[in-house]
Amino acid sequence: MAPVSLQLGDLVWGRLGPYPPWPGKIIPPPEELEKPRGKKWYFVKFFGVEDHAWIESGQLKPYLAYKEEMIKKTKGKRFQRAVEAVEELLGTDKKKDQTLCHSSDPESATMNGMTAMAAFEWQPTASGPLKDIDPHFHHFLLSQTGKPAISSQTIIKKLKVCGEDTGSTSTQAADSTAMNGSIAPTHKKIGFLGVGLMGSGIISNLLKTGHVVTVWNGTAVTEGARLGRTPAEVVSTCDITFACMPDPKTAQDVVLGPRGVLQGIRSGKCYVDLSTTDADTVTELAQLIVSRGGRFLEAPVSGNQQQANDGMLVILAAGDRDLYEDCSSCFQAIGKTSFFLGEVGNAAKMMLIVNMVQGSFMATIAEGLSLAQETGQSQQTFLDILNQGPLASIFLYQKYQNILQGNVEPDFYLKYIQKDLRLAIALGSAVNHPTPMAAAANEVYKRAKALD
Repeated sequence: MAPVSLQLGDLVWGRLGPYPPWPGKIIPPPEELEKPRGKKWYFVKFFGVEDHAWIESGQLKPYLAYKEEMIKKTKGKRFQRAVEAVEELLGTDKKKDQTLCHSSDPESATMNGMTAMAAFEWQPTASGPLKDIDPHFHHFLLSQTGKPAISSQTIIKKLKVCGEDTGSTSTQAADSTAMNGSIAPTHKKIGFLGVGLMGSGIISNLLKTGHVVTVWNGTAVTEGARLGRTPAEVVSTCDITFACMPDPKTAQDVVLGPRGVLQGIRSGKCYVDLSTTDADTVTELAQLIVSRGGRFLEAPVSGNQQQANDGMLVILAAGDRDLYEDCSSCFQAIGKTSFFLGEVGNAAKMMLIVNMVQGSFMATIAEGLSLAQETGQSQQTFLDILNQGPLASIFLYQKYQNILQGNVEPDFYLKYIQKDLRLAIALGSAVNHPTPMAAAANEVYKRAKALD
């Protein structure tokens, strides 16, 4: 897009990275939000996604002048709702203009117009103040605009076979946020163990979609949920209990420890482990649960804290296929897509491989940034080039924005990605398969841990 002359209050089409243009409005940024360096930036509120972001002037076009062109290019219900919101605003503004033109009090008319503008310019959303809103969720939504919205019943009944050689299937949830209104929550009582970086967002989305949830190990972030005193109590009083633990040892402890899961499991009770562990650990837990008459599903989740908050995780499941289908409404509430990968252990292996690739990629990006700095090259230009080239991705764009804005808040803790790399390397060793790139990245993360 070529740079254009814009001003506060203009309706625009804004492009973020490689994604389709989206309708928005230029508004004043909150005082505490720092403007990016270089170029000319505008702060834009996007319609239909309750999202805000700094957009460079070259990535903006006037709304009315390019409306027909943009509508032809982009489809999807979320996009249509965004355009409808703009048109509704235009219609409202037109009526206000007519009213103001007929006003006998010019000063009053001016004040009314200013008040109407101010009311739209900046309002905190239900998600909280701007500092708590991650603008990257919008970019993820844009990548989904080509997918048709589908009902929860269609999701349950129609599974897309993704790989006959592995027996994996994928349930596509399209846009989880857009579908929340059509998710029919299961009548089963849901338990949840572990309210950490990921767990709090997952629980919140279960509650928002009407699930009855009892939690253990958390209070402040679980408003609306019931509180269980022990893992055993939660499992014994709920039909399906999810657990989200940070590492294999904690995943074992919550099952085997005093007043743990095993003491509450009985025939018909279901246990779904969302933790990222190794195949041996999850297989052991599955055997223990089943030996007590319970049903077991492993379902590690791929994504960061913001994706957990936004209900856009990717779920990798394996084990009891009937239990996987019983969890359908829960998976729709917390995730964008869920895959069924066959027997227990397969999801753990796949999750470690996925995290191995992401961890190695991030280490390489960091190395490139530091080399650019040491050789006098612009880090921003380096990231701009990557983001506009064949390596462009949601993951890269998120990291790109955080790095340039100096945002060091963790969305995935260092110690956990290092744990996943270590387990992935061990997985390779178990089948005598070399993982030299992961081993090199692991040494980088080990060094970072040592430096605290």
